[in-house]
Amino acid sequence: MPFRALGLDAKILQAVHEAGYTEPTPIQAAVIPRILAGQDLIGIAQTGTGKTAAFTLPILTKLASLIGDGTRRGTKVLVLAPTRELAVQIEENVRAYGRHLPLRIATVFGGVGERPQIDALRAGTQIIIACPGRLLDLMSRRCADFSGLQFLVLDEADRMLDMGFLPAIRQVVQSLPQQRQTLLFSATLSKEIESLTHEFQRAPKLVQIGRRSNPAETVTQLVYEVPKHLKPALLAYLLREQTMNMVLVFSRMKHGADRIARRLEQDGIKTATLHSNRSQSQRLRALKDFKSGDVRVLVATDIAARGIDVDGISHVVNYDFPMHVEDYVHRIGRTGRAHAVGDAISFVTPEDQDELRALEKFIGRGIVRKKAEGFNYSQSAPPSEPDSGARHRPNGQRGGSRPKSAPSGGPKPRGSTSGGGRHFRPR
Repeated sequence: MPFRALGLDAKILQAVHEAGYTEPTPIQAAVIPRILAGQDLIGIAQTGTGKTAAFTLPILTKLASLIGDGTRRGTKVLVLAPTRELAVQIEENVRAYGRHLPLRIATVFGGVGERPQIDALRAGTQIIIACPGRLLDLMSRRCADFSGLQFLVLDEADRMLDMGFLPAIRQVVQSLPQQRQTLLFSATLSKEIESLTHEFQRAPKLVQIGRRSNPAETVTQLVYEVPKHLKPALLAYLLREQTMNMVLVFSRMKHGADRIARRLEQDGIKTATLHSNRSQSQRLRALKDFKSGDVRVLVATDIAARGIDVDGISHVVNYDFPMHVEDYVHRIGRTGRAHAVGDAISFVTPEDQDELRALEKFIGRGIVRKKAEGFNYSQSAPPSEPDSGARHRPNGQRGGSRPKSAPSGGPKPRGSTSGGGRHFRPR
């Protein structure tokens, strides 16, 4: 099915055509007609399948008709996202595919000056893409008027609706008009969290592409069982392989990410870090340098799992095994995007075995174990060599339990060729 068969506005199709895309992904083909029909919707699909474009294109089409009717003033669309990186990324999608419409678009999130955000809210900018913390603060100061809002989107809905974000989301939603169209999108959505969506939606339609727990099929998943003290040496050893040319490494803790980066830099490997202790300018610089190839390795905490869209990531390395099984799906989804191939490597210590078993149960299959050929596994622990992240668990939880909070916050629609047409890359 080509995009022109979905009922999109001619100006939106022009932007799609100019980008060189002709064929929607399955999630896009399934949800775009429903959104155009005015339905509330829950969309679930794997990472890398085009969920951002799935809601951006039909909303822009409906805005085009409002503009044609002369209804231009006031904020019409509010998109909520959990991270700054994801908010910026959504903004880039909206600007790219709304390029032929006279729209004003703004982002609202912490870590940057608030004056431009206040001005945008007070001016009634038509599309606001926001993180809930900063938005709620500005709303409490009467900086926003959402009385004319028509569309609410919660992106990465599972993270947005977990116990960390739910109170803020409730406060925001209570200030919005009841007569609106509400859309929720995610790669994973538990039954418990799904039940909460009915607070915000009216008879939502559920559209699910593939299994909820299924990582991208194009990603080769491997487990390296390794003592904790050998993880730094093993990472440096694996990075000798030239095929690991664009590597995203996940650390559990912020200070751990910094420590990993310092070790790799000492080994002559150009590395950048991305976590919530970095300023917004530092985070944008890290992503820019990683995308351009100026740095080969980006070390990040889970703040990056919901927002990085970088072409050509060859490998994802779980230096610290994720505490929550859903985070594993999002982490490894940073490679193998839009039908490309990639490798996901997980370091598993003896202390991680329970989490590994929980993950394999969650995804419904075992993960191949591998040894690094030629690596000396008998090395003794160096003196005072700490691991990248202590095993902090809220209330003793582990495995599939969900975190109580998530970061606040971020880049751009792309495509890749598959079959007969080019597909949208999400975020």
